[in-house]
Amino acid sequence: MTTANNIAVQMPQIPEHPERSETAYILRLADNALILGQRLSEMCGHAPEMELDMALTNISLDLIGQAKLLFEHVLTLEDLAPNADALALTRYEAQYTNLLLVAQPNVNFAHIVLRQYLFSTMQKYQYEALLGSTDKNLAAIAEKSLKEIAYHIRFAKTWVLRLGDGTDESKDRMDDALSCLWRYTGEMFARDDILAQATDSGLTTDFTKSYKNWQVEVEGLLVQAGDLQPPEVGQMLMGGTQGRHDEQLGNILSDLQFMQLKYPGLQW
Repeated sequence: MTTANNIAVQMPQIPEHPERSETAYILRLADNALILGQRLSEMCGHAPEMELDMALTNISLDLIGQAKLLFEHVLTLEDLAPNADALALTRYEAQYTNLLLVAQPNVNFAHIVLRQYLFSTMQKYQYEALLGSTDKNLAAIAEKSLKEIAYHIRFAKTWVLRLGDGTDESKDRMDDALSCLWRYTGEMFARDDILAQATDSGLTTDFTKSYKNWQVEVEGLLVQAGDLQPPEVGQMLMGGTQGRHDEQLGNILSDLQFMQLKYPGLQW
């Protein structure tokens, strides 16, 4: 491909699909952290007050840091891309296997903190299941990340309580967030072939068995937060881990991928 001035344009090399179930599973973890980190980064300079702005930015940095470690580790297992940046930033939309939940928009502060609480409480169980992994590097990444996740839960939990048990308006906003986001929570604990194979290989243990514990923990907090009740959901929305996404991921990728696609091989 050339420009009007016959200047050759270097096209990015699209990363390969993973062949190993272990690699595919770690890629899911990385994509979750990357996409939620990017979503939170949109709030930099836009949070309700400076202290919250700094907190959300720090959580974003934690998640992107986790993603970086995981993408780098993936490349030690399979040669999918030239480097971690290319793996993170130049895949087709259908190659991303993050949960639908983490891509949902920053409607307002209630949506942001509830999304974080729902995800981080799941992520705690998911990463605890990695601590005994046969992959010692992955276990070390999980151990480091769990310290950050504890803060993410504490921050989000505090604000879910304050908003749910606050004014009529704050409770209404939290109730609206719950109505919008609860339908995505089923996917977090869905067991499929990738997880089953990763479990069989010793990469992880089956964290989905902790679903009831997660449910009791979350619903207990919602009761404290103004007696909020999860909505009745006929069918949970799923597909993200299989590469089937709604329009929200496309909106994120249009920003996230711009520089790497415009200038392939760009480095800081």
